This record gives sequence, structure tokens and C-alpha cells, in this order.
Amino acid sequence: MPAEKSSRGIQSIEVGGQLLLALAHQGRPMALKDLAREAGMAPAKAHPYLVSFCKLGLIEQEAGSGRYGLGPLAMQLGLISLQQFDPVRMATPLIEDLAASTGHTMAIAVWGNRGPTIVRVAEAPSPVHVAMRHGTVMSLRGTASGWLFAAYRSGNEVQSVLALEAASAAEGALRLDDQAFQAKLAEIRVQGMARVVDQAIQGVSALAAPVFDGQGQLLLSITGIGPSATFDTAWDGALAGAIRDCARGLSRQLGAKI
Repeated sequence: MPAEKSSRGIQSIEVGGQLLLALAHQGRPMALKDLAREAGMAPAKAHPYLVSFCKLGLIEQEAGSGRYGLGPLAMQLGLISLQQFDPVRMATPLIEDLAASTGHTMAIAVWGNRGPTIVRVAEAPSPVHVAMRHGTVMSLRGTASGWLFAAYRSGNEVQSVLALEAASAAEGALRLDDQAFQAKLAEIRVQGMARVVDQAIQGVSALAAPVFDGQGQLLLSITGIGPSATFDTAWDGALAGAIRDCARGLSRQLGAKI
């Protein structure tokens, strides 16, 4: 008979791992007493773990101050992890699960040379859905994805895309310092997501939440879209919560401290 797989781990490794987690969370070298406190253990208990981690290269101790920081092996593991990370690949199964659980179409948008661009779509399982195509560039002022990127990308990038949109629509360019525009962006930052109701297309609504990296930069949006009649756009609604939770969970995987 095949051996049963066990989920039992090694407790001492899990306990010592709290020291690594504390260092990663603080992002700076720490004194023994401070590091031990953050890891929830006494300094005398923490010290033997730190000695072993230093021998492995996971942690190193500063010669002058005696503080402990992440070591060369931790840095190497971090670089390898970054090379393996593909945020779009990581987000794809998440939007598929969201589409299945919410009944609405979900999409991933990234910042392209002409603005927010759809790169993945998970269609709703129900017969009624709103079609979005890969490669579609989303309007900054007409879509939830667009408003989200406008709120979190640099001012120069946003102004450039606003100028492109104005030129293609043969209308006056909107200035980034327009009061109404800035008020909308401020609301998005407070709510942690963007929404539109019957804006770009009558009868269609959308919600978009940001995914950040470890430096706090916006990498992509998780966007839900559907018929306004059945699409709950309430900031505190179940749909908004599901999209927010998905984006925040992925942000944490990518190193964001949120």
C-alpha cells in the first residue's frame, strides 16, 4: 500500500521561522531583544536559532552594532523567487475562481504604452456576460480599470494617456489637476478600488481592485464586469469584498505590506 502523505511538520523549524518572518516584515536589521519580541519569544530562546541561521547564511550579524539582518542565502532565495514570479500567471487562476463564484466576468489589466490593457479574461459561467477581449485598451475616464490606474500610476504617465485619449476623441485634454478628476481619484484611494456604473456602456457596471508589488507599485488590476441590473457595485457589498480580498491576497504574495 502506498504510504499516506503527512502534513505534520517540524515544530522547531516553524518556531525559528518566526524570526525570519519578523525580519522580512520589518525590512531592516534588528537587535536581538527587538527581533525576539517581534517573533514572540524570549531572547535566550531566539539566540540559538539565530546562530544556526547565521551558519546557513539565512541571517547575518553586523560586526559593529550586533544587529541581525537577512543574509546572503536569503538574498539568493529572494532573487530566485522574483525570477519565478509572474504576476499575471499567478492572477489567472484567481480570476477564474472569482468568475465561477460570483457569476460575473473577471479580467486582468496591466499598464501598456497606451494605458490599461486587458491581458486575461475569465468569462462568467452564466449565459449573460459582458465580453472583453485580450489586448483591449481601457479608457482612463470610462472604465473601472482606467480609473484605478489613474489613481495609482505616476502623474506623468496618466497625463500622457489622457492626452492620447483626448486626441483620439477630438476633444479637449483633461488636466491632471482638474478638481473633479482629483476628487474621483481620492475616492478610489480611500475605498481601495474603482467602480463605474453605466459609464462607458449603458447597462454595464464594473469594479476594479489594485495588485501591488513589494515596493508599493501598482502591477495590475483585478476587474469584475457585468450587467448593471445584477452587478452589485456597493463599496461594502459581497462582490466588492471578494474582488478586494483577491487583489490583497495576491499583493501579499508579491511582497506588498498591506
